[in-house]
Amino acid sequence: MWGCGALLGARTRSRLWREVLVAWGRRWSAAAPYSASAEPSRVRALVYGHHGDPAKVVELKDLELAAVGGSDVHVRMLAAPINPSDINMIQGNYGLLPKLPAVGGNEGVGQVVAVGSSVTGVKPGDWVIPANAGLGTWRTEAVFSEEALIGVPSDIPLQSAATLSVNPCTAYRMLMDFEQLQPGDSVIQNASNSGVGQAVIQIAAALGLRTVNVVRDRPDIQKLTDRLKSLGAEHVLTEEELRKHEMKNFFKDMPQPRLALNCVGGKSSTELLRHLAPGGTMVTYGGMAKQPVIASVSQLIFKDLKLRGFWLSQWKKDHSPGRRPTRLREVARNRPKVTDTKTVRSRT
Repeated sequence: MWGCGALLGARTRSRLWREVLVAWGRRWSAAAPYSASAEPSRVRALVYGHHGDPAKVVELKDLELAAVGGSDVHVRMLAAPINPSDINMIQGNYGLLPKLPAVGGNEGVGQVVAVGSSVTGVKPGDWVIPANAGLGTWRTEAVFSEEALIGVPSDIPLQSAATLSVNPCTAYRMLMDFEQLQPGDSVIQNASNSGVGQAVIQIAAALGLRTVNVVRDRPDIQKLTDRLKSLGAEHVLTEEELRKHEMKNFFKDMPQPRLALNCVGGKSSTELLRHLAPGGTMVTYGGMAKQPVIASVSQLIFKDLKLRGFWLSQWKKDHSPGRRPTRLREVARNRPKVTDTKTVRSRT
C-alpha cells in the first residue's frame, strides 16, 4: 500500500527562494520609492498573471488601493515570508489556486490602518494575519474583508507573527488530532529543521512530549543539533543513524513513538514507520523527496499502523471559523521561535 505527496524539493525550493528574493530586490531598487502620502490610492505588489517559474512570472506592479467599504479593513503589511506553498501555488501545482492574476504570498502580518463602519473585530493599530491561504500578502497595503483576517497579539516578535498561521498551526494540529498523547510520550519526525519541524519541537516540549528529530547529514551537523536542542529537541539523529542496526536498542531508554510526522516521503518515511510503536500513526504533510510513502503489508497487518495525511487548508474548511482564534491563541501562547526563515519586510 502506498500514497505519495510531491511538493517542492528542498534544494529546488532554496534556489527558487534566492531567485525570487534577488528578483524582488532588483525590482525594488529599480523603481521609484513608494510614498503612501504622495500616492495614497496606489500600492505595490508582487503579481503573477500565469503559472510558472516564480523567478520569471512574478512581477512588481503598482495596483490601485480599493476604497474601504463598511465591512472592510485597510491593512499595511509589515512582513511576509516565502513558504513552499507560495512557490507551489505560483507554479500551479498546489491544492488551492487563486484566480489569476494574483498577488503572491499566503502568510504575513499587517497593521490595521482603517476600518469600515460595520467592523467590530479589529481596530486601527491592531495586528492581523490571513484567515485562509490565497489572500496575497506580498504587497505594501491592501483592503480586505474583515472575515478574511484574524487579529493576533502585537507583543510577539514580528517574524513570529508573520509566520504564525501556517507552520506552527500545522504542528499544533498534528500533535493534537491524531493520537491522544500524554506527557512522557514520544514523537518522531523527519525534516526536523523545517519550519513545521522546529514548531513541533517547541510545542511538544511545552506539552511534555519527548521528540526524536531526524535530519539529513551535513558538514555542520553538530551546529544544527545544538540549535534544535536549544529549541527543546531531546534527540537529533541523521537519516543514516536512523537506519543503523543499533537503533533497536535506542527505544529501550524511551517509549517507542506513537506518532510520526512525515514531510519527506521515500526511504525517510519508511524508516519512521519502522520505529513507530504498534497501533501508531504516521501523518504525512509534505513530500520533499518527491517519492511515494511505502508501508509493508506486515506493518499494516501485524503492527496495525495507520497512515494519515494533513493539510491545514482542509482542516480550516472542516472546522468553523470560530475555532481559529482559539487555535491561534493556543499556538501564540507557546510563541515558537522562528529561525532560518526567509521573511520580507514591507517597504513603504
